[in-house]
Amino acid sequence: MVKGQPEGSTVSVRLAVLGFWHVHARDYARESAAHPDTETVAVWDDDTGRGRRWAADLGADFHPDLGGLLARDDIDAVVVTCATTAHRDVITAAAAAGKHVFTEKVLAPTLAECQEITQAAERAGTVLMLALPRLYDGYTAAIRRVLAEGTLGRLTTVRVRLAHDGALEPGWLPEHFYDPADTAGGALIDLGCHPMYLARLFLGRLPDTVSSGFGHLTGRAVEDTAVAVLGCADGALGIVEAGFAAARSPFTVELHGTRSTLLYGTPEPRLLLAAEGGGWQELDVPAGAGTPFEHFVRHIQDGTRPEENLALGLDLTRLMEAAYASARTGAAVHVTGGTRV
Repeated sequence: MVKGQPEGSTVSVRLAVLGFWHVHARDYARESAAHPDTETVAVWDDDTGRGRRWAADLGADFHPDLGGLLARDDIDAVVVTCATTAHRDVITAAAAAGKHVFTEKVLAPTLAECQEITQAAERAGTVLMLALPRLYDGYTAAIRRVLAEGTLGRLTTVRVRLAHDGALEPGWLPEHFYDPADTAGGALIDLGCHPMYLARLFLGRLPDTVSSGFGHLTGRAVEDTAVAVLGCADGALGIVEAGFAAARSPFTVELHGTRSTLLYGTPEPRLLLAAEGGGWQELDVPAGAGTPFEHFVRHIQDGTRPEENLALGLDLTRLMEAAYASARTGAAVHVTGGTRV
């Protein structure tokens, strides 16, 4: 329950934004302003000038000291959009202060850091949720339904690609997005998160190995092109592709099985199933189930936990950690743990 709210009342969730480092921070601030049950009341940022500007724009208080903000008892939850490598320190501090946490992906660059974060949230009994928006999209629900029905037969290959021209267009991405000290990586850990958690979801389990290769087409310190191959013991493969240096690259999902094939976004947002006897059958794509932020607010109001979201988030870091280790060593990296989702 949100502090100070009588039972049965409409809950108003009072939020603070912790950092405007991430490009999506402004999106969540606007979503909070538009949501009938949320209000942004405070901002903290390690960049004081940036934080003050955004606090003024939002009509919120600016706190130069994170501890001072977290000590406020009129703040129920925080949106963490600081640098990826700062997530562990910022989120554990927020959880220790009893705040619910909504954070940009990834939860943290390493599984060890993720475990510190989840343990802090469990001790506090607070909601911890990641921004995994494509988990709630209609095509994801439709694809999961086809997989559950067994229409494709034995799944052999899952391929998911997401790329844009952020490293080609000046000003598209802020320069700090190419700083490994802040990001812990480039196109794969940022944009590639989406195809990675979708490939993991559609495979139905954590793969046994990850092999990856990175490209540096624009000369940045982090990769601007990446491919990761997820290998399963039964021979099934997941192929994850991401890039910051691709013009007009459509979001693409391919699922190939021993009986049929399912395609989405090649390039139109249509879901196509290979029909018996040749040709393609278009399947209905339902409306999405809402944004991650909307789900986060609902979990706070209902006193529930986003179990699938967090399980996929932890596996996402497992896979990212393995992918970056593979890129460094040039060898496949074994993956352990995880839960079946």
